[in-house]
Amino acid sequence: MLHTEFIPAAVNGSRRIFVVLHGLGDSMDGWRWLPGALDLPWLNYLLVNAPDAYYGGWSWFDYPGDLAPGIHRSRRLLVELLDDLQTKNFPADQITLGGFSQGCVMSIETSLHYPQRLAGVVGLSGWVFELDQLIRELTPAARSQRLLITHGRLDPILPFAVAQRQVRRLISAGLNVAWHEFPKEHTIYGAEEVTVIRDFVRAGYPNAAA
Repeated sequence: MLHTEFIPAAVNGSRRIFVVLHGLGDSMDGWRWLPGALDLPWLNYLLVNAPDAYYGGWSWFDYPGDLAPGIHRSRRLLVELLDDLQTKNFPADQITLGGFSQGCVMSIETSLHYPQRLAGVVGLSGWVFELDQLIRELTPAARSQRLLITHGRLDPILPFAVAQRQVRRLISAGLNVAWHEFPKEHTIYGAEEVTVIRDFVRAGYPNAAA
């Protein structure tokens, strides 16, 4: 079971929720700023720690090395988490799943294998695991899934050209991908990128107040 922290919406009774996955060596503590930055009072948040300890933080899978076992294990854990949220009256179509770097990998991997369509998927500065196989296995729910993918043209860790090429493949496969590039390294590009995230998340809840 994954360690999580629930941050309630300012609006009582909201069933809309953003599940946030951190990157390699980080933790949920690194994303406590997000609710205040997005300023969406009707949105709950679930901050999630990855399962493996990593130099004072946490990791979703071994990197570098054999990525597959950790990714498949973490996907199973995240599917269990999404299923559990639904038992707690957070329907799949009211859940946004998103993350940074390794958290981006796991958000895309989990959402595009999940049997139900989510409100949206936010992938920041990451990549797609086993892209060819993923495309072959796309379900109708996956093909209808909304995705936001962003990347930095100056990223020294995950090359921009790789991310751009993968996104083009996803779009060619018919997926609904909003792609944004920024003049950034392996980070968040301040208020400009936060605005892109906010607008994408808000669009996934058309009946929510602004």
